[in-house]
Amino acid sequence: MSENSNQNSVVSVRTMEIIVAILFLIVGLVVMTGSVKLGAKWGSDGPESGYFPFYISLIILISSSITLFQAFKDKEQADESFVEKEPFSQVMSVLVPAAVYILGVQLIGIYVASTVYIAVFMVWLGKYAIWKAAAVGVGVSAALFMMFEFWFQIPLPHGSLINPLAFIGLQ
Repeated sequence: MSENSNQNSVVSVRTMEIIVAILFLIVGLVVMTGSVKLGAKWGSDGPESGYFPFYISLIILISSSITLFQAFKDKEQADESFVEKEPFSQVMSVLVPAAVYILGVQLIGIYVASTVYIAVFMVWLGKYAIWKAAAVGVGVSAALFMMFEFWFQIPLPHGSLINPLAFIGLQ
């Protein structure tokens, strides 16, 4: 691997394998613990509730342990890049706003958060004019509001912190 590629690397393959193996070990232990509490034996009338999850978690634990052992043993992957800075920043440019959107759905409701999310993405990544982005954001959210709230009569999240739709008399 070239020197330039190592300088652009955010994380190595070896590091990611270790992190994922540890996360799967944790998941396996949590599932196994829950399975034991449910009953992971073969009862008189067949398997208890935790029987199959116990053995699936056992397979996950064994596989993760092998992966972790191999990741520590293989020193060559320490130099191999898992992701470089440019692709990582592109993923983060979508992931961070998506996380903020999810928080927005909880705090101000899905319709207002969706309007802002759509408009911001159209202006920021799509390079659309602000008026076009605002029109599409409001239009999509209004259509979803009409479809879910009135036609299907399925209420979607309106916001726990503040309900902006209540200010304009829609809730």
